Amino acid sequence: MSARAISHEARLPLLTHLDELRMRMIVSAATLVVAFGFAFWQNHALLNVLNRPLANATSGALEHSRGPLAESAQTQQAVRVALNRQRVAFELQAQASTGRSLVERRALNSAAQADAAAVAATPSEPQGRQPVTLGIGEPFSQTVTVSAYFALLLALPVILFQLWAFVIPAFSPRERQVAAPMFALAPVLFAAGLAFGYFVVLPGAVGFLQNFNASSFDALVQARSYYQFVLFTMLATGVLFQVPVAVIALTQTGIVSTRQLREHRRYAIVAIVALAMLLPGPDPVTTLLELIPMLILFELSLIVATVLERRSRR
Repeated sequence: MSARAISHEARLPLLTHLDELRMRMIVSAATLVVAFGFAFWQNHALLNVLNRPLANATSGALEHSRGPLAESAQTQQAVRVALNRQRVAFELQAQASTGRSLVERRALNSAAQADAAAVAATPSEPQGRQPVTLGIGEPFSQTVTVSAYFALLLALPVILFQLWAFVIPAFSPRERQVAAPMFALAPVLFAAGLAFGYFVVLPGAVGFLQNFNASSFDALVQARSYYQFVLFTMLATGVLFQVPVAVIALTQTGIVSTRQLREHRRYAIVAIVALAMLLPGPDPVTTLLELIPMLILFELSLIVATVLERRSRR
């Protein structure tokens, strides 16, 4: 049986509903498998995307650190300077043809070219750190884990559509008018939350945590803990951006009114602050960056819910 839309008035036996649920689960699982194959194929690009906040946040930390990584970076820069100076000296000696044979000039040119290649291969600035792996199978397991998370993200629109198509027949026309905009708004806000978490929350949080007291520590970031922090932080911001959906859904279904929400705003603010403190992020920077958009979204949700409530009364 193919997964097809069912009207609200239709009366179907239980086995028919189970058959429809099975087909929609098969479609969702197949989409997830295809998405995982694509994500695993592009795992290098995905890992580079996740590693970028750490690399950007720690690119300047090596200048203040005193551990082996900092010493290695400083030695690398000193070698680059020495090679560059030696290359210039060889070129000047090769250009001074007086008293030198053709073989000597060619040897000096070859040495200058070799030094130039070595200088080009040496980074001009200290490179940011990359996550480290400790177990023999951790590179593979973390690659699979990251690919699975991105696969779920890619397949989420199809999964949500299948869920919507399965439950929508149970809604009355009035309930559909309320649920349809919410269902369309939720993925957009979730994507906005992911973008906010990646471009705003993560740079501030990773920069604060990795560069804090950098002169006393030579911090190594394990891949497993780092990817968990990054993925759960982005997931948390995506869920936080669902505040407008929750507020509008509560007001449109009549569970609470906008007047009640305004009168008890202080309790809502306390609840939002408590929620932000429970979310991933063991530092005040992450908590603050997650708290501010929640408060702004809550106030905007009240405005939108008030407008919708007045329209319903008219």
